Amino acid sequence: MGETVDQIKTRVIGVDIRETKTTFALVNIRGEIIAQDYFRTSDYAEVSDYVTALSEKLLAFAEENGGYETIRSVGISAPSANFKTGCIENAANLKWKGVVPLAAMLRDQLGLAVALANDAHITALGEKAFGSAHGMKDFIIVSISHGGLGSCIFSNGQPHLGVNGFAGEVGHTCVKVGGRQCGCGRKGCLETYVSDKGLLKTAQEEMAKSQEPTMLSKLHELNIYTITDCCEKGDKVAIETFRRVGTMLGLGLANYASIINPEAIILTGDMMVAGKWLLKPMRASFDEHVFHNIKGKVRLLVSILKEGERDVLGASALAWDVKEYSLFK
Repeated sequence: MGETVDQIKTRVIGVDIRETKTTFALVNIRGEIIAQDYFRTSDYAEVSDYVTALSEKLLAFAEENGGYETIRSVGISAPSANFKTGCIENAANLKWKGVVPLAAMLRDQLGLAVALANDAHITALGEKAFGSAHGMKDFIIVSISHGGLGSCIFSNGQPHLGVNGFAGEVGHTCVKVGGRQCGCGRKGCLETYVSDKGLLKTAQEEMAKSQEPTMLSKLHELNIYTITDCCEKGDKVAIETFRRVGTMLGLGLANYASIINPEAIILTGDMMVAGKWLLKPMRASFDEHVFHNIKGKVRLLVSILKEGERDVLGASALAWDVKEYSLFK
């Protein structure tokens, strides 16, 4: 009689949940994206309806791309997600309020192992496995997108999550007492000045106080891309907007680096499209404020991964780390 052996499953699904869109991808053991799709997060006001829809879409997606039985596990990136609890906890930018046990809910419907982590943690895993942090053990990921600023610390090759799973919330450190209102309920948080929403607020302030004519006032839509385009055309108000944002970001990162002493800080997210208009004042502010003994020793890098792939790849890396589980074994 021939001997039988267990088969190793060589595929996982990575899911990236954002305020308006949920993207999911089938990723093989080499980190190659085999197939990818998305649907609108914002169509589901109730989280139970969302989880049911997500489960149905993932099952159909798996069947269309090699079969459910080839999937080992699922990794999920979401705002305000806690890896230690498997819950989304009091997300400021999602419709679902309070504590949502998303990993357990999806596991029950899929019958597969599910791991959940916040978007910055997921980004760090993606950068470590496939991107700018490959080969590094001590680094910080700072992601500026989704309307906020997220961060994850890697120390000695492992994510530092803290006792309750909330380490790295540099976006909610206060940089101005009594400053701008933040979605977390407090005022003056760093992300209110350096996120995409913070950029728009600064642009509006600059337009209101400037005596200079500006193309910003004639824009049909004010966003990162249109403000950057105005910078490229020499608009002084647009350039000053990014100078202010970059200066505040550099200050926040200098404080962060002075505490953590990382090898590198890797920047990701939509704000990176601004390029030199953001990064040049950020670097100057960083050098001005960082602890003198590490000045010139912390690399400031921009992610080399594609914006549409980084988080699903990071979620797939998380999926490989979770213990395999199936209702049907």
